[in-house]
Amino acid sequence: MYKISVILPVYNVEKYLEECINSVIHQTIGFENIQLIIVDDCSTDNSFAIAQKYSNEYENCIAIHLDKKSGSAGKPRNEGINVATGKYLMFSDPDDFFNLSAFEKMYNEIEEKNADFIIANWNYTDEDGTIWEKPVFDNNRFHNFKLSVHDYGDSFYIMNSSMCNKIFRRDFIMEKNIRCLEYVPGEDTYFSMCAFLESKNVYYIDDIVYYYRQRNKTDSLSISYNCSYEFFKGMNVAYRALYDKFVEKDEVQFYRFVYARNMTYLLYRFVDSTLLTDDERIDILGEMRWFYKLSKTLKVPAVQKSLGTLIDKIVAGEYKDVIDICNIIAEIRSFMPRDMKQKMSKPYNEMYEEMLKHEF
Repeated sequence: MYKISVILPVYNVEKYLEECINSVIHQTIGFENIQLIIVDDCSTDNSFAIAQKYSNEYENCIAIHLDKKSGSAGKPRNEGINVATGKYLMFSDPDDFFNLSAFEKMYNEIEEKNADFIIANWNYTDEDGTIWEKPVFDNNRFHNFKLSVHDYGDSFYIMNSSMCNKIFRRDFIMEKNIRCLEYVPGEDTYFSMCAFLESKNVYYIDDIVYYYRQRNKTDSLSISYNCSYEFFKGMNVAYRALYDKFVEKDEVQFYRFVYARNMTYLLYRFVDSTLLTDDERIDILGEMRWFYKLSKTLKVPAVQKSLGTLIDKIVAGEYKDVIDICNIIAEIRSFMPRDMKQKMSKPYNEMYEEMLKHEF
């Protein structure tokens, strides 16, 4: 049995794919201990040919080509899970890459703690792979600890949606039948949160194991970057499934904080999108009205006053007014630097502290 099976969904990433694969091959744990499963989602460039090259060279590398394009990473990841034989599962996006000691550190931690899964620190890089100065999780604040679904402070901050900075015990994933949503974006959030809700032992380590590349939007073919009509329709499906799962597990109090983050993220994606017609915007707002009504039900305030106005008008069904306000906010944000826009899109600490005072 391999120590780790790493699953790599692929779609039109020939520019980055070999760097990602090589960051798996050259792991300090030894590539002979790793099963690499590359699942191609009907790429139209040379991505699958690259995957086949490595599959022909290494017997522990499997290249799978889907018969029909799925349009999101959920289906390829599920295909990979179904054929994986390693004791543990790890995941990557094909345009990112691992720290070369990532697998060894993650394997040792999950073995030592007998955990269901381990979460590690990670970092962003520029398009050219230049690593950002500060990691995602502040090392001055967050140190190794055990997470709890009843901890709305540190555990909430660390329990991010990505599958790529984590290692999962495969028996746990199979026993609980945890899978990604298919054919919609947000599949990683659903998978990670389902794992968290089903788990008994989850730990965080502050080692940086993964590097997430910030690609130029004009170069990206990912549906997550497109913010198209299909993207928002898919996110509606994903967010409904996620909410239903938290309700089923009677953990709505933790969901409030997940919701606060997701609501802000989605609103600014909606504001910034240049791919939607007014009719499409109205249709999306109508379908997602249930989601924004939760802000009142769950007592989750908006990050900024302007977003609060948007939410009030969405709930009231005043969609044309919403579009007008979105246009104004988008114009202002078009002049902002990237880091300022990102900061605006994240709920602030004081907001979470205020939410703790008013339990649902």
